[in-house]
Amino acid sequence: MHLHKSIPVGAGLGGGSSDGAFSLVLLNEELKLNLATEKLLDYALQLGSDCPFFVLNRPCYATGRGEIMEEINVGLGDHHFVIINPEIHISTADAFRAISVPEKKASSLKEIIAQPVSTWKNNLLNEFEEPLFKKYPLLKEIKRNLYASGAEYASLTGTGSSIYGIFHNSKKTANLLAGEKYRVYILNQSH
Repeated sequence: MHLHKSIPVGAGLGGGSSDGAFSLVLLNEELKLNLATEKLLDYALQLGSDCPFFVLNRPCYATGRGEIMEEINVGLGDHHFVIINPEIHISTADAFRAISVPEKKASSLKEIIAQPVSTWKNNLLNEFEEPLFKKYPLLKEIKRNLYASGAEYASLTGTGSSIYGIFHNSKKTANLLAGEKYRVYILNQSH
């Protein structure tokens, strides 16, 4: 098996985790192993905490180490994503060492994402941002630029180092940050 990897390493985009999970799914199909989803999830968890998510490959609310998943409905059909990768490598282990135990929030993540995207900015927080923005100020600047360009919500991807913005489809983002030295990905733009 040969894997051609296009997702930048250390970018917080789940490239390695998704590759591992999809390899399990592919082997199950191609070798006709007939492994049940539960067994694939068990194997995926042995590869990494967020690998089971990619076996299901649907929006989920995950707890535990990532292995306890509840499918959720997130209405983003009228939105598209812009992902900016400044090619900074952030170690997941280093990112986890940099955060403290998060405070208990008044609203749960499930309650927050059930609301319109436009309300997420002040309610949905990635706990990794504060310490990583201190260490890598460029990341904070990119997030600010996404909001200035019309993003309804912007955040660090997991443990970083990419920043994503969620834009309503009525916003044109094709020329966003043109000329910058970053990798820019525009996903599901309908115009």
